Amino acid sequence: MILTVTLNTALDVTYRVPRLLPHASHRVTAVCERPGGKGINVARVLAALGHEVTATGFAGGPTGAVVQELLARSPGVTDALVPCAGTTRRTLAVTDETSGDTTQFNEPGPMITPAEWSRFLARYEELLAGSRAVALSGSLPPGVPVGAYAVLVRAARAAGVPVLLDTSGEALRRGVAARPEMIKPNAAELAELTGSREPLPATRDARRRGAHAVVTSLGPAGLLAATPEGVWQAAPPRALSGNPTGAGDSAVAGLLSALAEDLDWPSRLTRAVALSAATVAAPAAGEFDPGVYEELRTAVCVTGDADR
Repeated sequence: MILTVTLNTALDVTYRVPRLLPHASHRVTAVCERPGGKGINVARVLAALGHEVTATGFAGGPTGAVVQELLARSPGVTDALVPCAGTTRRTLAVTDETSGDTTQFNEPGPMITPAEWSRFLARYEELLAGSRAVALSGSLPPGVPVGAYAVLVRAARAAGVPVLLDTSGEALRRGVAARPEMIKPNAAELAELTGSREPLPATRDARRRGAHAVVTSLGPAGLLAATPEGVWQAAPPRALSGNPTGAGDSAVAGLLSALAEDLDWPSRLTRAVALSAATVAAPAAGEFDPGVYEELRTAVCVTGDADR
């Protein structure tokens, strides 16, 4: 079983409008609701790849109830969300059908009490016992300690479970110091962590800070990986238009599933890039276009070697 952690779960709502204009009223042509937050997106993609997945984190209030109701309809995903008194947040994505661009609005998460955090830690340690790998993804809701991911990384390491960490800011800086198996920042998050905007030196610097491997998202240019076995860059054969929301989460799912299957690094990156690009072509976060994924699996270009 693969475990995903989403401390700041969400109800993802996507609106499609003919054209998004400031200071104007809009007629919405389609509405899509999905259980969301980065780790839940990862869980749904992992399940679609055929992996047994358990999703944990917090859920509360009427929105949390909707998230859990929708999650129950996600084949292959087991709900292990921990209840909280506050109300789960919503995120709103507005997709302009003319340009294909998406505008995102993210609400703050619920306040988590010390007692709720303690209950979550106990549940997390129980779930680690049956896990092959774990993804720690997304922002921290109010009330959760800023060093929370470092605590979760250390607990997973003590249980012998490899961890992929995907977060940002101070939570990432502290989490890296706990020595996760892998981190997956984007270019901006990597620059904030290392102070460098040069992707290759910054990716290597992030490894020196504690991560066993660092996979940096370069947006449409693909992924750059610095690992103990070497350095590789993987890119899709062409840019795809569509909704990029969740593309990074699909990359995490690709990396984590390939890690659990003990694939080599070029194969891991190929899967991650193909899934990420196929997610841009899908209508909602946490989904990917299977046809595009199958097409790109044999078309992703991976360069680099173990000697760099």
